[in-house]
Amino acid sequence: MRAIEIRHPGGPDVLTVAERPMPRVGPGDVLIRVQAAGVNRPDVMQRLGHYPPPPGASDIPGLEVAGVIAEVATGVTAWRTGDRVCALVAGGGYAEYCVAPAGQCLPIPTGLDAVAAAALPEAVFTVWTNVFERGRLAAGESLLVHGGSSGIGTTAIQLARAWGARVFATAGSADKCRACVSLGAELAVNYRDSDFVAAVREATAGRGVDVILDMVGGGYLPRNLDALATDGRLVQIAMLKGASATIDLLPILQRRLTLTGSTLRARSIGEKAALARAVRQHVWPMLESGAVAPVVYATYRLADAATAHRVMEAGAHIGKLVLLVQS
Repeated sequence: MRAIEIRHPGGPDVLTVAERPMPRVGPGDVLIRVQAAGVNRPDVMQRLGHYPPPPGASDIPGLEVAGVIAEVATGVTAWRTGDRVCALVAGGGYAEYCVAPAGQCLPIPTGLDAVAAAALPEAVFTVWTNVFERGRLAAGESLLVHGGSSGIGTTAIQLARAWGARVFATAGSADKCRACVSLGAELAVNYRDSDFVAAVREATAGRGVDVILDMVGGGYLPRNLDALATDGRLVQIAMLKGASATIDLLPILQRRLTLTGSTLRARSIGEKAALARAVRQHVWPMLESGAVAPVVYATYRLADAATAHRVMEAGAHIGKLVLLVQS
C-alpha cells in the first residue's frame, strides 16, 4: 500500500510517499480501506520529532480516518466488511489502509461523505472529553474557546452552542472572528488587538466564564484564571506558547477554580472505546440533524501531505485539512 513516511524529523519536505506492507489486524481490530484522513497539529509535532507515537502504534502519521471496513478480526461482532466508518487511531492514518480498534470506530453520520467524516474523530473526541466530561459544561453556562477557528475550535463552538451554552472565542484575524460568530459564538475577540479577559468580563457583566478550553498555554494561564467565574474550570489541551507559567494561587482558592487537562493519543483502547460510545450517544445525533457540521477548509492528495502541513503551520486556515487517499 502507499503511505506517507517521516524520513527523519524536520520540515514538511521530510514527508514522502512510500510503499509499506499492508497492516495486519489483531484481536479486536478492523482494517479500514482509507478514503480520507484528517490532518492535525499533533501530526506536525510528530514530524518535527516532538510527539512520538505511543508504544505499539504505527510510525505513519495520522490520527483519524474515514473509509470502508475491508477486514474484521475474529471475535469482532459490531462491524462487518463493507461498513462505512470513521475512526480515531493512534497512528497510521496517512495510508491507503489503516488498522483501528473496533471500539474506536463510529458509523459515518447520515448525510456526510468520507471527507467530512475524516474531519470528525480527533476534534469531536477531544472536545467531548475535555469540554463536557472534564470541564462539565452545562446548558446555560458559558464557554470561552481559544483558537476558535481551528478544527477543535470550530467543533467546540458548535457543540457548546447546540448544548445550550453561551460561547465566546478568540482568533487571530477579523475573518477568523467572523467565522467563529457564524458558527455560534456570540463574541469573537481578535487576540492580536484586544484583551480577551476584559472582553469576556464585559460580555458577562463582570462575572467571567464557566469553562475555558485552551490550547495556547504559557502566558495565557494567569489571564485565563482572571477570565473565569467563581467555580470556573480551565481545561488545558495543548501548549503552543509553552509549558510553563507563573500564577497566583490565591484566586484559585478564593474563587474555587479548577485547572485540569488531558491528552488523547496515549489513552488506553478501553478508555477511547468508552469515549466513542459517549460521542455516539451525545454528538452523533447533532451531526445527523445538522445542528453541528465539520468545517473542512481544504483537501489535498495523499502525495501532497507536505503541502497540507505547510498550510497547517501557516495558520491561515479555518477548520480542518483533509487528505484524499482513495476514491
